[in-house]
Amino acid sequence: MTMTRVSTLLTGLGLVESPRWHGDRLYFSDWTAGEVVAVDPAGRTEVVARVPSLPLCTAWLPDDRLLIVSSGQGRLLRREPDGSLALYADLGVPGWNDIVADGRGNTYVNRAHFDPMAGEDAQPGSVHLVAPDGSVSEVADDIAFPNGMAVTADDSTLIVADSYRHRLVAFDIGADGHLSGRRVWADLGAGTPDGICLDAENAVWYADVPHRRCVRVAEGGKVLQTVTLDRGAFACALGGPEGRTLFITAAVWQGMTEAELVAPGTGQVLSVPVEVPGAGRP
Repeated sequence: MTMTRVSTLLTGLGLVESPRWHGDRLYFSDWTAGEVVAVDPAGRTEVVARVPSLPLCTAWLPDDRLLIVSSGQGRLLRREPDGSLALYADLGVPGWNDIVADGRGNTYVNRAHFDPMAGEDAQPGSVHLVAPDGSVSEVADDIAFPNGMAVTADDSTLIVADSYRHRLVAFDIGADGHLSGRRVWADLGAGTPDGICLDAENAVWYADVPHRRCVRVAEGGKVLQTVTLDRGAFACALGGPEGRTLFITAAVWQGMTEAELVAPGTGQVLSVPVEVPGAGRP
């Protein structure tokens, strides 16, 4: 089924990513501007952090503090109540991508082991665990291009989008945050998953840049719904007062090795009403 009631919440942005509903606002990152922005349902915005980083992804800890990946510096930052940024963990090397935190304070950050923007040959990437004490350890490898991640509502499963292999990969989360039980959660055929989110029926929504769509799939890969767009969908999140709004960050994609990854000013934050509310994290 194709849903067509797509509304534009914001427009005129750059490469927009990492949407997360928290409290009564949607937070997202404008990678082009190096900003983390909050927007309310009426479209009023507030820049909550400035971090010149590409990628620039975020996650909320259970104690309501925001974590921000400073990819180029290889650092994970924490936004303090006064708006300042503090070092949460030293990731050691640059090149980090997406991030998600579970309900116990374990944080997962992934990275490709090559620089696609420099035209380097692809190398499988990895997922790292940042424990609540700030220690960092690799917990999964051999993910061709790790992208969006989500944690189920019971904190038992981590799902990772592998864009280059066109699949969603799942892991069991242990009591110490380490991962086991690796399996293919869904084979997406030609689908190219970027940012993802979960809903209360244990389905995954994934954003797809080259196919300009967001797709809802069940475990195993059955397509349940599709939202078709006029530009690339980079990430999605469920939120709103009842959790039944699908927020999509989208822009006109120009190419990984282009000087401007997206056409300037084409970034948008979109919203679509859905039947099944969000669950889990982000």
